[in-house]
Amino acid sequence: MNDAYHCDTRFGRRGFLGLSLAAGARLLTRRPLSAGEPRRKAQIAITLDLEMSRNFPAWDDTHWDYEKGNLNEPTKRYTVEACRRVKAAGGVLHAFAVGRVFEQENIDWLKQIHAAGHPIGNHTYDHVNVTATRGEDIQFRFARAPWLLRGREPAEVIRENIRLASEALKERAGIEAAGFRTPGGFARGLLDRPDVQQMLLELGFTWVSSMYRPHPLGEPMQRPTAEVYEAIVEAVAASQPFQYESGLVEVPMCAPSDITAFRSGRWQLEWFVEAVRRGVTWAIENGGCYDFLGHPSCLYVTDPEFRTIDMICELVHAAGDRAEIVDVGTLAQRSTGVAAADAPSPMAPG
Repeated sequence: MNDAYHCDTRFGRRGFLGLSLAAGARLLTRRPLSAGEPRRKAQIAITLDLEMSRNFPAWDDTHWDYEKGNLNEPTKRYTVEACRRVKAAGGVLHAFAVGRVFEQENIDWLKQIHAAGHPIGNHTYDHVNVTATRGEDIQFRFARAPWLLRGREPAEVIRENIRLASEALKERAGIEAAGFRTPGGFARGLLDRPDVQQMLLELGFTWVSSMYRPHPLGEPMQRPTAEVYEAIVEAVAASQPFQYESGLVEVPMCAPSDITAFRSGRWQLEWFVEAVRRGVTWAIENGGCYDFLGHPSCLYVTDPEFRTIDMICELVHAAGDRAEIVDVGTLAQRSTGVAAADAPSPMAPG
């Protein structure tokens, strides 16, 4: 069953290097600027996936796997306040909503953040695994209630689930979906699934956010070592936008995601803030892109004072005209044109 933003905590730095850095050297090694050549402005996206997450707010919570769109009030409040803070810092926050959110009685809060200029993208209707080839692997809900498949092939169910999310966003909120993010992040993105790339293009999407580069976390509940932090920065450097052969643009999610850090690594907040700080700093110093991946259903528990988002905004502000906070669609325009062969091999299962 697909889970969000896979990361094997036992995956050492040497293994990480073998999977992504050697192949992605063009992203990590930047030529020196010529005399008088302008430095490219760093672009930072702050994104929140609007869904409920297992293990939050209580570690034994698993019912959210079947109620991904049943957002509780703290999750909504966190989203609204995060959007306010990012806008006050001169940027926008890019949210990705599962379609079942629009079944809730009141979505005025979501309409308000969109009216304030924050784009909202498609995150499928039921938080489905877009790479599933078996019905039982599509999502927990479909495994429990297989009659929802009605004998259809997985690809047909997945396509309809994505289409329904865009339709719900438009019909209930009057909002056009701003891009597509897959539930779960994949080490190779959609490189091995040209069929999924084509499906997304046919559904009207020009870019996708599906790739999450493998990286170590260290031992669970232990402070990350310097080596772990270095490997995370290297993962960020290898997570720059590129174009698939189909023409679909990939905007990778940057390490570490909150779910990976707080669920898989059982990290403390200060460790997470430091890892994100290092990644954003790399982007600013190198004129690169950084796509921060958060979940308000996790962050309202682990980072109730918005330390991570505030820190990102402060770093961008301090950088002056060298950096800006933008939406993911703007990052997509920075596609490097990196060949598909330069992406990493899949991470070893844990």
